[in-house]
Amino acid sequence: MDKKYQYLLLSVEDKVATVTIHRPDKGNALAPEVLMEIEAMFASLCQRQDVHVIVFTGGEKYFSAGFDLNIIRKLEKVSNEEYTALFHRAYRAILFCDQPVICAVGGPAIAGGFDLTLMCDIRYASERAKFGQREIVLSLTPIMDPLWRIIGMGNAKEVALTGRIYDAQEALRMGYVTKVFPEGKLLESVMAIAKEMATYDRMCLKETKQLANKIISEDMDGAMRVQEWLFRTYIGSEDNHQRIDALQAKLAAARKNK
Repeated sequence: MDKKYQYLLLSVEDKVATVTIHRPDKGNALAPEVLMEIEAMFASLCQRQDVHVIVFTGGEKYFSAGFDLNIIRKLEKVSNEEYTALFHRAYRAILFCDQPVICAVGGPAIAGGFDLTLMCDIRYASERAKFGQREIVLSLTPIMDPLWRIIGMGNAKEVALTGRIYDAQEALRMGYVTKVFPEGKLLESVMAIAKEMATYDRMCLKETKQLANKIISEDMDGAMRVQEWLFRTYIGSEDNHQRIDALQAKLAAARKNK
């Protein structure tokens, strides 16, 4: 564990950084110290040129139980600004991180824990994963955006207004997670995907993520113009040529070996 971090584990391998919430005695509950470390960790990783993809997880057993209720209970309306601002700084550090962030949800992701998964670009789940945006149960207002952009406004309202907990298969049907892996196989499966992604050009990954965030606020004509401009900046580049050559050589070798 990096001595700067008490509640996060970090490993970097093959241009993939794995960030693991590590507060097992509290179900990875989000005390202020955890949020501060998340904010600092993602800000730091954003600057690392040796990191192309980030995997964010709580391990195979759980993701995060959410808010640390013992701390939330002590807050008053006149004294909550610092804590709520900290939550949103942590959210934004993930959401606007340069690199794609893949969330690997091994178990319950509830309330604030759910919101952390919401800030990631791709979500994969274990069969034992549980999801619940439980803020309404605690008389708190939930994060609706970017939730509605992922699952649609109708589903987002149902998730937010009922506060119910649902399993990985329902999250898959809803489109909240992309794939569900067998229990105990989540991290190795996600790492294989992340390492493949990490072989791609770092700047191209970054700008594709930014493109996805930008075009949702554009009309169709504006979106097409942005995409045309961005595509034009990459096609014909040296890296583009090298990757085409490598792919053609691979295809030629495959044909020869048939």
